[in-house]
Amino acid sequence: MRIIRFLIGLGFALISMTSTAAALPLEKIKLPPGFTIELWARVDNARQMALGRHDATGGTLFVGSMQAGKVYAVGFGPDYEARGVTVVASGLQRPVGVAYKDGNLYVSAVSRILRYDGIERRLDHPPAAVVVTDKLPSETHHGWKFIAFGPDGKLYVPIGAPCNICEPDPQRYANIMRMNTDGSALEVYAKGVRNSVGFDWQPQSKELWFTDNGRDMLGDDLPPDELNHAPRAGMDFGYPYCHGSDLPDPDFGAGQQCARFAAPAQELGAHVAALGMRFYTGTMFPPEYRNQIFIAEHGSWNRSKKSGYRVTLVRLQGSKAVAYETFASGWLQGETTWGRPADVLVLPDGSLLVSDDYAGAIYRITYRG
Repeated sequence: MRIIRFLIGLGFALISMTSTAAALPLEKIKLPPGFTIELWARVDNARQMALGRHDATGGTLFVGSMQAGKVYAVGFGPDYEARGVTVVASGLQRPVGVAYKDGNLYVSAVSRILRYDGIERRLDHPPAAVVVTDKLPSETHHGWKFIAFGPDGKLYVPIGAPCNICEPDPQRYANIMRMNTDGSALEVYAKGVRNSVGFDWQPQSKELWFTDNGRDMLGDDLPPDELNHAPRAGMDFGYPYCHGSDLPDPDFGAGQQCARFAAPAQELGAHVAALGMRFYTGTMFPPEYRNQIFIAEHGSWNRSKKSGYRVTLVRLQGSKAVAYETFASGWLQGETTWGRPADVLVLPDGSLLVSDDYAGAIYRITYRG
């Protein structure tokens, strides 16, 4: 693949893009010194990513979508260059979430979780979907679902609030649930979660961390989005009564003691729409990035001045967040947007993939020093 490189500004990263990416101004992306970004694949409306089979000969990346209604497979070779995109499912309702386990692909479709068995043997002729469950809420307001398998082997599925702000049944909405691979034993793991669209488990502790989108219509700067830490089941993160560390909701917070709810591990920017997040588990990046958290901030939709539209980094010391900083920016130029990060994923070689549903792209960030 032919790479065109740009050197952009003193102290910024070396930026590259493929010859097929002329329409995407990747030279505008700012990264720390030594990092490079390139267009890895064109995938319409790309949202959550999940790594399938991979070994020394290459592998498969699965990608969900929101508006396209499709699920894609992107093949890659031993050099981690993308080799083509295949549609493996279509006609689905907001199949944002994808997860892979034991050779099977799991897909969220609002009220349903579907399974495609032996998917990688049948990419050209995908199997019919098996319904794992069809008992999830059918509301489309916050109805799309990021999904992932935890260290316990269970499938974790967030159920967003069916509103901006309301007081829904906590056993049904505004929570993160988990289930067995066959859909049985569905239970609430965490509650008081307005709308989580990304989570991962800390490599050392195996504890859950997740993003949560704050409510709208409290002005430009309130409330913050959140990065939360749920080391055990049964924790309550405050929605709809309290937001951030100690902000009572003007509609539902009267008489509430916000201290009784779990506080965010890190308050994020207001309305940045923090979506996919992953711990960096590779070794390509410098040591100071290892086991830290990358977050895709999709960007605000109703703020008077736009915010987000970037990839951020939350630095941890043990299980304590100690810094929140920008890692990759430039998809927002002034008030003009040309891309919106939706998810991040670490490839086995340590490079970082970033999906962008607005530009219909997946980028690959590498470090060359």
